[in-house]
Amino acid sequence: MAPVTPCPPWTPWLRPIPAQYPPQNGATYPNTGFGAQLQAVGQLIRADMGVRAAALSLGGWDTHQGESATLDNLLPELAQSLAAFHTDMGAEMDRLTLVTMTEFGRRAYENGSADTDHCHAGFMLTLGGNVNGGRVYHDWPGLRDQDLYGKGDLEVTMDYRNVLGELIDKRTPGMPMELLFPDFDQPQFAGIYT
Repeated sequence: MAPVTPCPPWTPWLRPIPAQYPPQNGATYPNTGFGAQLQAVGQLIRADMGVRAAALSLGGWDTHQGESATLDNLLPELAQSLAAFHTDMGAEMDRLTLVTMTEFGRRAYENGSADTDHCHAGFMLTLGGNVNGGRVYHDWPGLRDQDLYGKGDLEVTMDYRNVLGELIDKRTPGMPMELLFPDFDQPQFAGIYT
């Protein structure tokens, strides 16, 4: 059996560790798990580690009662973290795109706890220099019973694959959509990205 060779100490040809990259432009991330995740992504970007994509998670949205108290905590955490990342990245935001999405939405009607249950449709937010922002991309059917899907769900009016597919198409031209989303051969991009 060969002897185990210890790892060499840090040498100048290695890239610095991301912790050596504090937030820039006066950005202050919230002291939360999601804030720490976004700050770490910012550190990796500034350390030029070759980040092409990152996926983060902010859990806790799966409520069926006590929603207002949960949202009072989660919505500021999300908003403050996104704002801090935007401030931290500064001019770098011109080449970055951040997409937030949920795996489920909430019903249009209250449940027995005076809160809401899961529903058919969700929402997405995009942030970045290449986003045609300042507007909501939607086809809003309304909240009347006849406008809803099933018994109280919001109708899906834009396939999430169109939002993500358009972004990938802009960032990686020529990428076949069927490699990313099997059985998605008719994309209908909405012009969200430049």
